[in-house]
Amino acid sequence: MKNLIIDTAGEYFLFKIITENKEYNIKHDNCRENFDELVSLIFNFLKENNVDLSEIDNVFINQGPGKYTSVRSGISIAKAIKISKNINIYGFYSSQIVNNNYNILLKLLKEGRLTKDFIQPKYLN
Repeated sequence: MKNLIIDTAGEYFLFKIITENKEYNIKHDNCRENFDELVSLIFNFLKENNVDLSEIDNVFINQGPGKYTSVRSGISIAKAIKISKNINIYGFYSSQIVNNNYNILLKLLKEGRLTKDFIQPKYLN
C-alpha cells in the first residue's frame, strides 16, 4: 500500500510517501514561488521517487489550521487527484501530528478515526 501525505498548512510544504517498507519525503518553503509551482512540486516528488500516481492508494491532506490559500490549494490538489485517479482522500489536522510523526496517520486510519472524503478546512484567523 502506498500513501501520499500533502501538508501545506505550515511553514513548509511537506510531501511524504509511505509504503510498507520505505518512506520518502521532501520539504519546500511555503512561499509565493513554491506556491505557484505546487502541483509541479508534487508531481516532481513522485517522479523522483519512481512512484506513479496510479500506484497511490490513499492521499492524506492537512486541513489546517493554516493560511487560507495554502490550505485550500492543498485540499484542491488532493480532491483533483481523487477525481482523476479514484484515490481515497483523508483529511487530518496539524494537532494530530506529534513530533513530525506522520506515520500516526496510518494508525488513525486503521482505527477508523479518519473519515474518507470528509474534508473540513480550518484556517488561521
